[in-house]
Amino acid sequence: QGPVCTNLGLKPGQRLTVKGKIAPNAKSFVMNLGKDATLLGLHFNPRFDAHGDVNTIVCNSKKVEEWGAEHREAVFPFQKGGTAEITFGVNQNDVTVHLPGHQFTFPNRLNLTVFDYFDTQGDFTLQSLSWE
Repeated sequence: QGPVCTNLGLKPGQRLTVKGKIAPNAKSFVMNLGKDATLLGLHFNPRFDAHGDVNTIVCNSKKVEEWGAEHREAVFPFQKGGTAEITFGVNQNDVTVHLPGHQFTFPNRLNLTVFDYFDTQGDFTLQSLSWE
């Protein structure tokens, strides 16, 4: 578990940029964005080799203990031992995930009007966090 941010206050039109280092022997890492630890609007989980997935990004949402349907992205711009820069753009109805050379959107299933919570877990070391 890496740092946990609360009271971020991210609203539609704002972006959160995360930079960090991926462990050389990484299996997977997670970034959660939501209202709090129980209401996650976006669970972003790049998997090098975890839960039966290889080089796949799995996204989901979580309402208390109830996970939604998994969404998989086939593009995988991450490398073990490399650095990563990921930007999450908050929109009215979804979150746009900007990756190196690729972007996709994930629906705001919980209809969150503000994203206050962010955390990282797994084989990722957070180096910087910025928002605008």
